[in-house]
Amino acid sequence: MKEKSNTRTVLLTENPYKLMITLSLPAIIGMLVIGLYNFMDAVFVGQMVSSEAMTAVKIAYPFTLFNSGVSTLIGVGSASVLSRAIGKKDQQTVDKIMGNLIASVLILSIIIMLGGMMFTRQLLLLAGAQGEIMQMAIPYLRIIFIGSIFVNFAQAANMVMRGEGLLKRAMLIMGIGAIINIILDPILISIMKANGTGVYGAAYATVIAQIIQAVITLWYFIKKSENVCIHKIAIDGTILKAVLGVGVSAMLMQVMMMVQQTIMYHVAQQYGGNEWQTILGASLSLQAFAFIPLWGISQGFQPAAGTNYGAKEYVRVKSFTKAFVIGATVLALVFYIPIMCVPEKMLALFITNSDIVAMGADSLRLFFSSYITLGFMIMSITLFQSIGKGGKAAMLTLLRQLVLFIPLVFILPMIGNIGVQGVFLAPVITDLGILVLSIVVMGTEFRKMMK
Repeated sequence: MKEKSNTRTVLLTENPYKLMITLSLPAIIGMLVIGLYNFMDAVFVGQMVSSEAMTAVKIAYPFTLFNSGVSTLIGVGSASVLSRAIGKKDQQTVDKIMGNLIASVLILSIIIMLGGMMFTRQLLLLAGAQGEIMQMAIPYLRIIFIGSIFVNFAQAANMVMRGEGLLKRAMLIMGIGAIINIILDPILISIMKANGTGVYGAAYATVIAQIIQAVITLWYFIKKSENVCIHKIAIDGTILKAVLGVGVSAMLMQVMMMVQQTIMYHVAQQYGGNEWQTILGASLSLQAFAFIPLWGISQGFQPAAGTNYGAKEYVRVKSFTKAFVIGATVLALVFYIPIMCVPEKMLALFITNSDIVAMGADSLRLFFSSYITLGFMIMSITLFQSIGKGGKAAMLTLLRQLVLFIPLVFILPMIGNIGVQGVFLAPVITDLGILVLSIVVMGTEFRKMMK
């Protein structure tokens, strides 16, 4: 209880800017570690096998977000309920969180695993996969689906650690899994490349690493955790309702990203063919990796905002929001500047064909031109998740990734001579619109909060 009390005291009394750095660094490192899984798969496969193999990995990636959706739904929702319960000193709720999490993850993961393995080809057809790319993507994606239970438990439980404010511990456990994956990737790819199945080695490396991370996480909550322990493993209706109320908006971000990327690959194939699918795949890899540190800093924001909101420290909630928005924007510059200055070198991480790299450089710049605004948008969504206003978070997410984006990605390529460049322009226009809306909605919420 002492550790939990000390964490609560720090969250309620420490300087917001100092705490922003303290909470963000381990959270950012931890989320970068998660991003390394698919990022390193794509890098190793692209360099050791072929550009087509890298494209197969990237086309399969959106459908791995079914798992990310489940882990985020349960993990973010549970973390939000936990941080507010800590702020209120509600130990009864704290004791039910892990049992509800494990039961929910088991049920949803089994559904994802069975459904994903049965309909792998149909899913990949939606993304426009064809020929050799399709043949490599099918077994890769099926192997990933086999590990659904392990990845979902490991990631959801890790979010609970972050919700408690134990970000360094969460980072350490994730780091172990990522290091194992990075070590196994080239080894298994090399071994299986001899049989013409090198791309599958990347999938096996990911699954093995996630199994090990899940085992370590389970051991921690059984043997080491003093405050958030595993009690009765069962669905708790009250807890589940609160978890889903917040977690749905976070899940939508993952699931809608799957829909968004699937459509982008399909339209890129229609207007540009396989070469533009390869360019899009590399661009999305860079975007996903650059997005993860912003997602990481939001994980540091969540316990700070949730605990202070639960304790009715509304002025501090506003101060934390300002500090984290500034921090996220500065962090975005770290990725924004090199991508805008040397896009060719960034694409060359994934694509060995210099002609394709040169073809895609300007498109990558266009694609990333609105990236600098994402820090504010992500902090807005995280704020609403942290204070239990999941409906507003869901609204912003749906508008960004579905309502505004999908019409644009279909319409823009048909205007004038825009063609395949419309695929890269659509998210830019969408992000600028959501930035304006986020400013309005967040301002309205703070005016209500201060009253």
